[in-house]
Amino acid sequence: MMRPPHVVAIIQARMGSSRLPAKVMKSVAGRPMIDHVIQRARNISGVHQVVVATSTNAAEGPLVEHVSSMPEVALFRGPEDDVLTRYYEAAAAFEADIVMRITGDCPLLSPRTSTHVLEAYLKNRTLCDYVSNTLRRTFPRGLDTSVMGFDTLERAHKQATTRAQREHVTVVIWSNPKQFNLLNIYDRRDRHHHRWTVDTAEDLELVRKIYDALSHGSNIFEYDEVLKLLERHPQWQKINSHIPQKGP
Repeated sequence: MMRPPHVVAIIQARMGSSRLPAKVMKSVAGRPMIDHVIQRARNISGVHQVVVATSTNAAEGPLVEHVSSMPEVALFRGPEDDVLTRYYEAAAAFEADIVMRITGDCPLLSPRTSTHVLEAYLKNRTLCDYVSNTLRRTFPRGLDTSVMGFDTLERAHKQATTRAQREHVTVVIWSNPKQFNLLNIYDRRDRHHHRWTVDTAEDLELVRKIYDALSHGSNIFEYDEVLKLLERHPQWQKINSHIPQKGP
């Protein structure tokens, strides 16, 4: 009897950040930000294992020590700048059949939304190589989720040659629709103007306000609750609305 496919969520995270150093360890609601990302990833239905993939740089020490103390998550270390190799080696090390890509700067990741992306991949995996909610953005930035088979990740690893393709992991996939079959997941309304990722002090300020208002113990508040909160406090969105996004 064939075993069901092993689904591994890999969270890329590191201490280095040009705009907000050590951001993944910044405190949000009394805990390091990476804790919230891990907790949300673990609540995605269908994910069997969560791995934090960081670099071999010595500067990752505080993150490595912290994640290593958490029995519910695995740790993998690989190249700092060649993140595609880091992902590929992490997926291979944990025998992933299906890989979900998450980034460590998304403490408002929606388990419900990520589950929807995974379910869409599982439903269409014979037709699609890659399913994401970022090919055309309608969800807030910070709910980013991409799912692919290990074979697709391996093809990308073999084909990627440029620095941008190696650094940004999935560029070689979504920029080559003739080589890879792509599927985008859309929100019911276009909310791509919301910025819920953390890359600057202003981003962190907004996330902290949201957590202070909605977080109660270990509960995970969802996407719709954040939207309702921001409807009540529209001025909060101005905190980081001027921040330009880096990278693709």
